[in-house]
Amino acid sequence: MVSSPHEAMHRIFQDYPGLFSGVSEALGVDFGPPTSVTVLPTDLTETRPLERRIDTLLRLETEHDEPLLLAVEAQGKKDPDKPASWAYYASYLLTKYRLQPMLLVVCQDRATAEWAARPVRFGPRQWPLLTLRPMVAGPHNMPVITDPAEVRKDLALATLSAITHVAHPDVGAILKAMTTVLRDTPHALADPVIELIAQGMGKHPAAELWRKLVAVDLSFYKSPLSEELRAEGRNKGREEGRAEGRAEGRAEGRAEDILFILERRGVPVPDAARTRITSCDDLDILRRWLDRALTAHTAEDLFADQ
Repeated sequence: MVSSPHEAMHRIFQDYPGLFSGVSEALGVDFGPPTSVTVLPTDLTETRPLERRIDTLLRLETEHDEPLLLAVEAQGKKDPDKPASWAYYASYLLTKYRLQPMLLVVCQDRATAEWAARPVRFGPRQWPLLTLRPMVAGPHNMPVITDPAEVRKDLALATLSAITHVAHPDVGAILKAMTTVLRDTPHALADPVIELIAQGMGKHPAAELWRKLVAVDLSFYKSPLSEELRAEGRNKGREEGRAEGRAEGRAEGRAEDILFILERRGVPVPDAARTRITSCDDLDILRRWLDRALTAHTAEDLFADQ
């Protein structure tokens, strides 16, 4: 079964084909921005009963170079059978389209990324017939973008960076930079990014962090994820309103979010700090603490100006 991170890691190139230029530049290779892009069928099935499918396949054209075919594969783990499949894809694409193929493998795990990046030689030891050398983007070489100004420069690259750094210690700051920029980004651009990152987080703990950031920072958006979060919030608000009042319920929920983020980031919370957080009923103060919880090294960092 295809996972949501798998979908996000390659589908982003369908939504933002020019992203390949940013990725290749980050990897030290200059392909130049495409002047036109054609999304091609991903079905590489032969006439015999053998089905092979590439995750995403694009035809890229630039001003100075010949058109090329970009195959994007999202790889979640090491698979000894994959290099042979990738070599098949390359030869099939060259035969079918008569264009030079390029393979980009996107990973969220460093060990998988380093495995995928190894050149693989096919043929006898004395005379290798073919060498497979995919380009690989992953947590080992994608930029860690925590500055909103850098996010604004290339929103698509920042989105892929957030997805590939799902397990990074500073993932909270990475995601916070994204929501900071998405606040004033047009809905048509922001909504796909919100959904792609939600898919890319999968079942990783960062997924819940992203949901909470979207709920707090992007409550005015109407993407499927934000609508789901708002529905959850309304239900939670009704239950809390019946129990102790709406305002008190919101404060308790925000305090729980702060403690959740600190716990997920491995930041110890002494009893005194926990009591101070859970007893606070000022939503503005709690919002400030929630922002700080994303980057705080200690629980006391939340209260730095008080």
